[in-house]
Amino acid sequence: MIRKKVVMLGSFSVGKTSLVRRFVSGIFSDRYLTTIGVRIDKKELVVDGNAVTLVLWDLHGDDDFQAVQPAQLRGSAGYFLVADGTRGATLDVARRLQDLAQRNIGSVPFTLLLNKVDLESQWEIDPRAIAELEAGGWPVQRTSAKTGDGVEQAFADLARRMTSGGNGS
Repeated sequence: MIRKKVVMLGSFSVGKTSLVRRFVSGIFSDRYLTTIGVRIDKKELVVDGNAVTLVLWDLHGDDDFQAVQPAQLRGSAGYFLVADGTRGATLDVARRLQDLAQRNIGSVPFTLLLNKVDLESQWEIDPRAIAELEAGGWPVQRTSAKTGDGVEQAFADLARRMTSGGNGS
């Protein structure tokens, strides 16, 4: 069994916990509970015929009161940067967290998840900013923890990239 640590990074209230709950348990709740510290979940899946256990580290939101600590990133085989499409400033936080991750864990697979695609008509993130990141090599996927759109695929795609890239197990 291959085990991979995956860290969820983003501002507060972007949907990190909801994405993990949707992926692990297939559920969504409108009741918002702020993550304090870290919450760890696991899910097994099969990727290209290999059993893989994703150990998901759902970190507290990075904001003026709490910052992601480099020690929380150690041992990560991959990570998700999560931004809330309805709050443009969360993309700036994701960019900053990308820099932090690169400095502390190097070049491991990651994906930017633009969450809340079910509210796309209310998005504040400029499509040009998204295109710019994609042109710069950032893998970007649109998700909705509420409806489940894109969630399974995002986790499966990252798992595939982590297991095919020789980033340890």
